[in-house]
Order: sequence, then C-alpha cells, then structure tokens
Amino acid sequence: MVLAGMASVAIAASLASFAMNPASAQTAGCDVEYQITAQWPGGFNANVEVTNLGAAAVDPWRVEWDYANGQRVTNAWNTTATQSGAHVTAVGVAYNQRLTTGTTVSFGFSGTTAGSQNAVPAAFTLNGTRCTGDTTPSDPPTSASPSPTATPTGNPGQEDWNPPSNLVQPLNEVWAHVEDTYNLNFRNFGWDQVMATGGTIDYCVRWDSQNTVTAQTRDQIAAKLQDQYNRWFDQMAGWNEWPFDEIEVNVVGWAAYDRDLLQWSDDSVDVYIGDIREDAPQCAEECGRFFHQDGNYSQCPGGEAHHYDQSLWLTQGMGGGAGGDWGQRMGQEYFVSALNQAQIHIYLHELGHTFGLDDFYDWTPTGQCCFIMKAGSSSTITTFDQWMLRDWWRHLKSRYGY
Repeated sequence: MVLAGMASVAIAASLASFAMNPASAQTAGCDVEYQITAQWPGGFNANVEVTNLGAAAVDPWRVEWDYANGQRVTNAWNTTATQSGAHVTAVGVAYNQRLTTGTTVSFGFSGTTAGSQNAVPAAFTLNGTRCTGDTTPSDPPTSASPSPTATPTGNPGQEDWNPPSNLVQPLNEVWAHVEDTYNLNFRNFGWDQVMATGGTIDYCVRWDSQNTVTAQTRDQIAAKLQDQYNRWFDQMAGWNEWPFDEIEVNVVGWAAYDRDLLQWSDDSVDVYIGDIREDAPQCAEECGRFFHQDGNYSQCPGGEAHHYDQSLWLTQGMGGGAGGDWGQRMGQEYFVSALNQAQIHIYLHELGHTFGLDDFYDWTPTGQCCFIMKAGSSSTITTFDQWMLRDWWRHLKSRYGY
C-alpha cells in the first residue's frame, strides 16, 4: 500500500455581493490521498481522494500531477482523465463535479508502468494551486467589483431533511442500528454503482432455469426492472441534491445453461452459455462490477460498454429471495408471473438491500408495523420505506461531493 499526504488550493467563490469595500479573504485548502491499490508487472490501479478544506465549494474540481517514472493512465472511473507527457489532469464528471467544503471526492484509474519504478507523484494541484495540506487565505479582491455568484446547492424544489414528525424517531432508530451493525466504508452499495456510472444500472440476467424464455418475455423483464427502479427512486428525484431525474436501467446480458433456452436470434444482449458457478449460469466475471469494483473492465469482451453492475438471478422453483450489492435473486416462475403486477414485492424488497436498507426480522421501529423492508408485512413501498432510502442518501452523499 502506498499513501501520499497532500495539500492546499486557493478557491475563488463567494455569495453574490456588490459591496464597495474589499471582502475579507476566505480560507482555502485541500488534502489529497493517493493510494496504489493493486500492482502487477507493467501495470497498476490507483485511487485518489480529494478533500476540500476551504471555506467555499469548488465547481468543477480539477486535480493535476506529474509522473516521474513514465507511468501512463489508461482507464479512469469517477473522473475524466487526460495525460500529456508526464502531466495528468483529472476533472469531475457530471455527478461529482461539485466539491463542497469539508467533503471528499474519490476517483480511480488503471495505468501502465515503463519499468520497475512506480513512485507516488511528488505534488498535486487543485484548480491550479499547489496543495500543502493546510488552509491559507485566498487573495482578497483588489477592486470594488461584484463577487461571482456561487453555484446553488441542489436543484429547484429540493428540500432539506424534513420527514413527517411521526417518522423522526423510528428513522433515527433505523440509522443508529445501521451505524452499529454495518461498515459504512463499504464501496459497492447501489449508491456507489449509480454514481460511478452517472445514473445508470446495467443488468445481466442469470436464467437459472430449464424453462425457455421468449424475446417478448426478455423485453418485458427489462421494462419491468426500469419500472420497479422508478418506484423506489421517483421519490428521490429533485430532493436534497440527488442528481438524477431517473436511474436508467438496461439489461445488457443473459446467462443460461443452454442456448436453446433463449428463444431469440438477435444480438441485442450479450449471451453467456455454460459457465456454471454456484450451480447456476454465470455472466462473465470479467464484465461484472461485483468482481471488478475498481471499474477496470479491460478483460471484458467489448470493454466497459458491455459491463454489468448487478445480476438478476432467477432460479426455477425458488421461494423467497435474496439481495445485496451483487444484485437480486428470487424464483423464476414467481418473477415472470408477476410481470403484469404494479409492484413485484419480493424484488422491491431485495432491491432495497442493494441500496443498504436493512431487514427487520427481530425488531420493529417505533410506531411502524408494515413496510416493504419488513418482509411479509407490505406488498408495496410505503412512506416509511421512502424516507429510509432518503436517509441513506443524506448520510452517504458527502462521499460523492454533495
């Protein structure tokens, strides 16, 4: 593991003002951690975390450094990275470009090495100013001119944390349980997946069944996944800096025991046949985020464009379900027979787990009896479920620069 402590930056941003006297200087600064997360002959993966220590937001952020040993960046995630000679520039992308004060944004990349040396860069800059790890005053205005208008926080219509009064206590109980039970430094929640792709989720279907499936059913499954995602995330749109109006859901692949089970001949999805893992057909590991959480899909046929974030694992004869960062699993017959229902409640419950929501087998939050995350108590997403989802975003959004 290689770590490098970093530095500071001058940030020129303030609230709109037409004061005739010079404004007082704002403090500015940042801290950057550069970590080599994997290394092999001729290549490596690295992660960079940038924390804004200053008094104002940076929007958009831009981090630059120089390599000393001929390293080259080949593939990046959560940033757009370019390189000219030894000089690398990494900039924010649409969903993380605003770096508010006191928050951290992280991005990563794969690279190549020219020899045996892979030294950590000696210096970094954020938006043109060299980092020092401390806060410093930025230069005050030298003339009576309007200060630039700050980028507003969030979108029109967004609200702060304001759940109904009867939900405040149970929501606090739920989050206290989350903090006591789970590792919130985990980096493959559904939130991390959506933010890494800029608002999309790509699925591969594991058809763990000897039943045939038609092209019509294939397309109905894809449409239903989009519909069910909307049922969770329609309530997030326009709220508390959530950056997406809709999460775009695509089915990009299918895995089956035998090609004859998939009764279509077009090439609209990738098809994986005969790779049996966990006694079930497996989509290509080289293309799966669960197996490549660093975002490196260089071994995936077709590259990143053919990767999948989650699996929909449909198992013949299965009762109940399971869900996690890898995707969701349930009965094949159950899911297909429910395609005409408004809410496929087992799927919705398991999708909640993908985004961190807990089970409630052994306790119930105060005043709540029936909600979709309490298995068997509700067949629909309730207001309490929606506020639990919002609470996760409220607590995790700072890791994405919100």
